Order: sequence, then structure tokens, then C-alpha cells
Amino acid sequence: MPQSSRVLTSALVRFLHTSDWHLGRHLHGLSLHDAHQAFIDHLVDVARDEQVDAVLIAGDLYDRAVPPPDAVGLWDQAQTRLALEAETQVIAIAGNHDSPARLGVGSRLLERAGVHVRVGTGAVGTPVIFEDESTRIACYPIPFLEPASAVTAWGVEDRSHAAALRAAMGRVRSDLVTRRGHRSVVMAHAFVSGGQSCDTERDISVGGVQHVPGATFEGVDYVALGHLHGRQRLADGLRYSGSPLPFSFSEAAHVKSSYLVDLGVDGLRGVEEIPAPVPRRMARLAGTVEELLTSPTYRADEQCWVEATLTDSVRPMAPHDRLKRRFPHLLKLVVPSLAADLDSRDVAELDRLSPVELTLDFVAQVRGRPADGDETALLQHAYDELRRLEATR
Repeated sequence: MPQSSRVLTSALVRFLHTSDWHLGRHLHGLSLHDAHQAFIDHLVDVARDEQVDAVLIAGDLYDRAVPPPDAVGLWDQAQTRLALEAETQVIAIAGNHDSPARLGVGSRLLERAGVHVRVGTGAVGTPVIFEDESTRIACYPIPFLEPASAVTAWGVEDRSHAAALRAAMGRVRSDLVTRRGHRSVVMAHAFVSGGQSCDTERDISVGGVQHVPGATFEGVDYVALGHLHGRQRLADGLRYSGSPLPFSFSEAAHVKSSYLVDLGVDGLRGVEEIPAPVPRRMARLAGTVEELLTSPTYRADEQCWVEATLTDSVRPMAPHDRLKRRFPHLLKLVVPSLAADLDSRDVAELDRLSPVELTLDFVAQVRGRPADGDETALLQHAYDELRRLEATR
């Protein structure tokens, strides 16, 4: 793949670093299509208003290898609008959720429109160049690399992500050394040591080895990382932008954003956080049903996406429907487990109960009151019928 270049209109190169869009993702069953659409609208506005030279998307454009049609439509819209409306370049790499074969379709043609989609090992070490009379920036996209692909392409002996990225950075440095006076940007999709994960990132370990030392990227002016969904700074020029939307309640404390990155002839000039338009705040609540329904403490959470954990000693009746009246955007309900209810019960004692007695005990534990006479008779009748049918087989 030939290197691409863009002539700058100023001595400053401005990138917008984002990652982990996960187009097609749902949040506990709720479609995020409209939220993704709002993020794309926001991204186009920022790229245009801030005169961004390139939007960097550090992997996981899609949530799965075979994305649904509406997710494909969002990506098509995003790259088209960024190129035509915002008049900015787009540089995207495949993440571990993406299918390189699908994401890379038409990439050579898209290069001509300023949309650079890099997948696989073939173009690693080939930069996208930004330059004017005084400033020259080489941006090196490194897509997510399965260790086996590095073994095949480059003869890497150690089957780990760290080894694959070391080999990739070796190719980057071999190219960069030929570019006198160029500043450097690297894009990578990896779990860099020191990063904080949450429960929505798919494990990328091979043989238990997934972490990549930050020193792997030593000497680069800015490293735009993807994979971890929480925005974080590992060093001034080594950052995760995080995902633009939350994908589980483990991300409730995250501040979703992108990074506006400025580079000049002397290197990194500044990094600014640009908040993303998340539709609703996430709230993790805990209490009894009555507390959650009546306490003024939770008034500010009524229009949030809510995860409610019940602390009732006995499971209440229809808690989901009741809580939805106050919290219409309740997405997750955690109720006391039966295991906790029965912790104090002796197993041998339960083993001595007949099937009907055990069922009646279960009803009392779950409902908080014993079955009445008619219910007991119905259960006994059902059990007697099952025994009769079993005996006739």
C-alpha cells in the first residue's frame, strides 16, 4: 500500500483521537443506534469546527465481526460526512472485534478520498504523512494483530501480543529513521500495562499473555490507543480515548470523550478532552424496594439508565414493574439470591423434606409467606399425578 500524504494549511497538525465505537452494540437489551448517530453528528461538528486534520479511530469500529446492516450504514455515513462535510482525513484500524476482511473492503479506493483503513500486517510501517514547509508528521496505524499473523508475516517466535507489537514497532522505527525531521504518531489496539479495564472489553490474551509494556512505544510523540473503554492517560503522549458510549454499568463512573491532539515541529503541543454526547447518566442504586420507590435520595436518578440492587431480606413481589414506574429507564435489576436466603439452612435438614415439602419451603422463601391450603392441595395433587404417570410408563 503506498504511503499517503496531506499538505497542511498551518504549522500545527490537529488530530481527533477516538476508539471503540462498537457500532451495533446494545446496552442490556437497549439499542444504541440513536446514541451512536448522535455521536457521529457530534464528531463531524467537532472535526469541522476545530479544523481537525485527521480523525483517528483506534479499533473496534464494530461490535462484532459480522455487523448488522444498520451498523454498516452508520460507518458508511461517518466516513462520508467526515471526508466531505468536515473535509478531514480519517485513519481507522481494525480492532479485535472487527473482521479485517470485511472492514478492509475498498480500502485502496477509500485512500483517494482521504479515508485510510488499515487491517492486517501488510501496511504496518507505512505511514500517512502530513506536511507543510516546517512541520512533517508521520502517522503509523497498527491494527490489532493476532500473534499467529506476526509469526507468519515476520517470523516472530514468541506468540504474544507484546511480541507482535514489538515487531510492528520495529517496522515503524525502520521507516521513521528514513524520515529526517518528522514527528511521529502511532495508532494501536492493545492492552498496555498500567491501563484499567472494565467488564466490557473482550479478553485478547493468548496463553495468558495479553499486556504490552508501555516502553514498546518509546520515542513516539503520541500513541493513540484503543481497546480499553475508560479514558486514561498512561503518559502525556500515551493515552486511551475510551469508548464514546457506556456499554455496561461497570462503566458508570467513566467520562466519555475524545482527545483533541495538537502536534508541531517540536512535538506534542497539547491534548484537550472533548466530552461525548452520552444520552443519559448511568446510576447504580442499592436499597430495599420501598427505599428505592420512596426515598428522595434517588430523585436525581429517575431519568438515568439504572442498575438497581435490592437489599430486601426476602424477595419482594414484582419488583421490576414497580421500580419501572419511578425509574422508566431501569435496565438491570439484581435481586437477592436464593443461595443467600438458604445460607443458614442445614443441607441435611433440607434433604429430609419430601418433594412437596421442599417446594412449599421454596415458595415461602421466595414469597415471604407460606402457601395457603388450596395452593398446598394443588401442589400435592400435581405431585401425585406425576408419580402416577411415572408408574404407568
